[in-house]
Amino acid sequence: MMPASLDLGLIGNGSVAALIDARARVCWCCVPAFDGDPTFCSLLSPHADGGEWAIELEDFESARQEYVKNSALLRTVLRDRHGGEVEVTDFMPRWRQHGRFYRPVMLVRRLRPLAGRPRIRIVLRPLCDYGAEMPARTWGSNHIRYLVPGFTLRLTSDVPVRLVRESLPFELDGSRHLVLGPDETLTESLEGFVQKAERLTLEYWREWVRYLSVPLEWQDAVIRSAITLKLCQYEETGAIVAAITTSIPEAPHSERNWDYRYCWLRDSAFVVRALNRLGATRTMEGYLRYVLNLATGEDGGLQPLYGIDFASRLEEHAVPALAGYRGMGPVRRGNLAWVQKQHDVYGSVVLAATQLFFDQRLERPGDIDAFHRLEPLGERAWVLHDQPDAGIWEFRGREEVHTYSSVMCWAACDRLARIAAHLGLAPRAVHWRQRADAMRADILERAWDADLGHFVESTEGRRLDASLLLLADLGFIDAQDPRFVATVEAIGTQLRRGTSLFRYIAPDDFGHPETSFTICSFWYIDALASIGRVDEARQQFESLLARRNPLGLLSEDMAFDDGEAWGNFPQTYSHVGVVMAAMRLSRPWSAAT
Repeated sequence: MMPASLDLGLIGNGSVAALIDARARVCWCCVPAFDGDPTFCSLLSPHADGGEWAIELEDFESARQEYVKNSALLRTVLRDRHGGEVEVTDFMPRWRQHGRFYRPVMLVRRLRPLAGRPRIRIVLRPLCDYGAEMPARTWGSNHIRYLVPGFTLRLTSDVPVRLVRESLPFELDGSRHLVLGPDETLTESLEGFVQKAERLTLEYWREWVRYLSVPLEWQDAVIRSAITLKLCQYEETGAIVAAITTSIPEAPHSERNWDYRYCWLRDSAFVVRALNRLGATRTMEGYLRYVLNLATGEDGGLQPLYGIDFASRLEEHAVPALAGYRGMGPVRRGNLAWVQKQHDVYGSVVLAATQLFFDQRLERPGDIDAFHRLEPLGERAWVLHDQPDAGIWEFRGREEVHTYSSVMCWAACDRLARIAAHLGLAPRAVHWRQRADAMRADILERAWDADLGHFVESTEGRRLDASLLLLADLGFIDAQDPRFVATVEAIGTQLRRGTSLFRYIAPDDFGHPETSFTICSFWYIDALASIGRVDEARQQFESLLARRNPLGLLSEDMAFDDGEAWGNFPQTYSHVGVVMAAMRLSRPWSAAT
């Protein structure tokens, strides 16, 4: 059964991730990695029967759900009409072991009766080939094997195998344990393994959270967003996916359905900057390893996105076996944006790398060699800063000289100048500063529309878009500059509806946008605070936080009227917005003492 909304919880461990609905049904999980075959795909309405892992309670009445505090462990309590209650605890193991992290492709479920005599059925029906068919299966005395192509899954359980295999109902008279993972025999008792895995995984997350530099206010929201961002990094390579899902539409029946299970260099740079602000710098180090594995060409050329395994070709096609979220297809695999020109990527990578050269806490800070590896990106930025591209919003039908792309090219050269000066490379610092200054002067002349009285989206048009809200945050212009203030006010007038923002309102390849783009609402909050309208910014921030789902998670888009979540989920961009806005708006810790 497909969830009726995006009231979903995310669990993961850096290797794999899953979405679980409010009734403890696993409705999305790709194997053996974020971009793999969606073994559990009921979220996208498979035509075949299956694609979920449910714990069905007879005479179900209600459910409540929460994360175990400061962790990625999810707890759901199901209640029946007779007062019976079952607790389902879900997690994916992660802890430090033998000098590295143990993070198998594994989902652990612990069932425990809390009250009454609850009767349940375990419905475990994986699919393969993007929902097209059920995998073959074999079983033994305490396990079931699902022959998913390329990765055989083994369920080990202390529930009798036939009860699982045939989804037979039974009374839950004590704790039961289910481990779905690699086709390997457990070398210890099942209950002992689950207890150890739960304890060590909980300890890992609480230790990780303990060292976050969180703001005084909105700590719960920031911590949940930080954990969510961490769960979106694929640790094998350091890549950061834009979201865990594919093809959840940006608006109902809009066909704006895209596959976000890849690494956009822009989105990832935002994630790195947000986690750096919280002191979680390992994400930056892993991501930069990923990028430096991509930027091996002497010309420094980069695509907007890549596969989490460094794949450069991400051919896009529709998946016929999945009808789509609430039947709103198409479901797409791959993303055609890999062929686009998006010149802001050069600034994104350099910005993400900059802290590497200045943060003295790092074991391996950036050095001269690392700087020289970044310089080809600056050269590309210099050449492309005044050339047309598809822009930050990835227009498929037009190319223009977009202001945001130009400013990000400037940012690449500006940060290279700062890094060179810090490293004592005076000639290189002068070289990059001269280029940055020339680019800034050119952009200011081209992007300012004196007749309209504000900056514009591109030199070819007179439109506004929300990316202009970032000009001050990037250091391109002072927040108190009247030109920036006028642009923020114009965006508030033209793009805002209530407490949310369109990214743009002009029609694109698919018509007029219908929903708010969540990160843009956070950018507006940040810009309001930067120009001195702090009280208004705080009010808008509180309104947005109230629109998160019951577990504190956000998708890409929201409906303006009722705040319903749309777009891929959970969206890293959106959770970056939570972190950055809270860090800017919170009262200082001294206010608490």
